[in-house]
Amino acid sequence: MRKKTPIPISNKSALFELTLVQNTAIERFKTLAKEFFLVGGSRSGKTFIIIYQQIQMALANAGSRHLIARFRFNHVKNSVWRDTLRKVLKLCYPDASVTWRNTDYYIEFGNGSQIWLAGLDEKDRTEKILGMEFLTVFLNEASQIPYNTYTTIKTRLAQQMENARPLLFIDANPPSKKHWLYKIFVGYTEPETNTTLNQNRYSMLRMNPDQNLANISSDYLDTLDSLPLRKRLRFRDGEFADDTDGALWTDDLINGLRLQRLPDGTLPVSMKRIVVAVDPAVTSKDTSDETGIIVAGIGFDNHLYVLEDKSGKYSSNEWAAQAIVLYEKFQADRLIGETNNGGDLVETVIRGRKETTISYKGVRATRDKFTRAEPVAALYEQGKAHHIGQFLALEIEMTSWDSKKGSKSPNRIDALVWAATELCLTKEDKITGKATFHFADKDADKIPLGKKRLLTK
Repeated sequence: MRKKTPIPISNKSALFELTLVQNTAIERFKTLAKEFFLVGGSRSGKTFIIIYQQIQMALANAGSRHLIARFRFNHVKNSVWRDTLRKVLKLCYPDASVTWRNTDYYIEFGNGSQIWLAGLDEKDRTEKILGMEFLTVFLNEASQIPYNTYTTIKTRLAQQMENARPLLFIDANPPSKKHWLYKIFVGYTEPETNTTLNQNRYSMLRMNPDQNLANISSDYLDTLDSLPLRKRLRFRDGEFADDTDGALWTDDLINGLRLQRLPDGTLPVSMKRIVVAVDPAVTSKDTSDETGIIVAGIGFDNHLYVLEDKSGKYSSNEWAAQAIVLYEKFQADRLIGETNNGGDLVETVIRGRKETTISYKGVRATRDKFTRAEPVAALYEQGKAHHIGQFLALEIEMTSWDSKKGSKSPNRIDALVWAATELCLTKEDKITGKATFHFADKDADKIPLGKKRLLTK
């Protein structure tokens, strides 16, 4: 017998009136679909209404558990824990009894229901989350989340409640049409097997900022209108992106060369050198560029292997800490820092953070970005460059950057180019002894920093 939908909660004290499209989303959530994707432009109320629905289901189903997950824990902590979750509670559920569990990052209602937050980039926390069952899961900004993570996390939709059925909520600004979100919710196609999916399971609703005028300023809409066409289509109009004609890389090219770690977590090939490349943003404002941080190695077969992407918006101390952790985790041979914008910033910050013998090399661009990136793209075309695992944000940048127009390349690509140039396109073919054989990532957090984290055969 089909389980009943949640009982709506009366919010007589609510200080917020839902927009027309948000009410449409609420009605959509009552249908028989099991996975709901709200896609559209920036500040259109997508995250707000999904959290609203999760709270409603939590209050209607005593003892239920709910999850809000994003790719980076730091992002979900800042954007949801400190902002949107509090706003929804204050404006829509001001009378709800809520206890904030700041250590474990979950809230608990008076009826025993809980809403947990998780970053899918933190292994220990993700494993803890995977040990729990939830009534609802919300994947926030899912364009950043790899497909295999999506398929894994939705197995946690297993909590059985008498008056509710498990639901998956997803939101995102629309990525490329090659992204798994488009393939599933628009094409109803399973991305790995290309088999047809049951359309009744999936529901997509487009929400754009001009439908949320009561909650955003006209100045913000003017800002969106002033964006370059590609970004305006995505962040203003909520359009999925077509393939970029001038892109140096394609999804087929990257996917055809992709490798996976072995079942025990080790690399499938042996490395003779590993570098950490940093392309720093000189400011850390919300409008600042990301700092590109890429770990890559060269194998004994002289192929390039991308091992890690930890790029993001950081302060100088934050990206320095990330670079040092990665340098020690992978026992890298060298840290590469781009000096064009920041001068000696990278070396100064790194030396200030760590008084150890980090092998550092500053690099400075003397040619345009296309000229520097083209030989790296050629490595992929020759079958000599591989991603070990999936690095979704990096790969979206690689396949959407229009190099022919001379547009500014994203910082992830720049960091990748510096790493690949150092490893494969310079006349240095020495084996230092550090980057030896199969690094077991699953054991990384068990070994103190500063200790050797590479396992030999």
